[in-house]
Amino acid sequence: MSTIDRNRDVPHEDLPTPRPGAEIRIATDGVLTRRALAFCLDLIVIGALVILFSLAILILGFLTFGLAWLLFAILIPAMGLLYSAMTVGGPHQATIGMRMMGLRVWRAASTARVDPLTAGVHALLFWLATSTFVLWLLDVIIGFARDDRRVGHDLLVDVIVTRADTVP
Repeated sequence: MSTIDRNRDVPHEDLPTPRPGAEIRIATDGVLTRRALAFCLDLIVIGALVILFSLAILILGFLTFGLAWLLFAILIPAMGLLYSAMTVGGPHQATIGMRMMGLRVWRAASTARVDPLTAGVHALLFWLATSTFVLWLLDVIIGFARDDRRVGHDLLVDVIVTRADTVP
């Protein structure tokens, strides 16, 4: 047995011992800023999708004698929820903006992939929080107060957003 194998379990005095949760702090370093920038990028993507589907609904409305135009009432909320459910619940585990910012969404307890239903509920809670200033502010304050940078709606659905180059 070599010296390295014999001393594997013996702590070295010259190496710092990792603090509990140090890996989480490393994986979530700078995540809140990246999430804010990713949200701005995602708004552009959602806006483009809304324009595309608006044209489709407009044309479909003429074919259905105006009945399809009722879909305009749910178009914007539906786009935001479906976009998040399909992208965060998809193979990349992140929206397009999150991927551009180097972020990924995981299940907090098991670091497993997030299913589309959980991603949709997560998005719904996010949009509810951003619809009122007080809930949004509370959500952000929770994120700054926690070491793992999980905001309120992350806690409710048990997900964590980390940098894509690290695994929690």
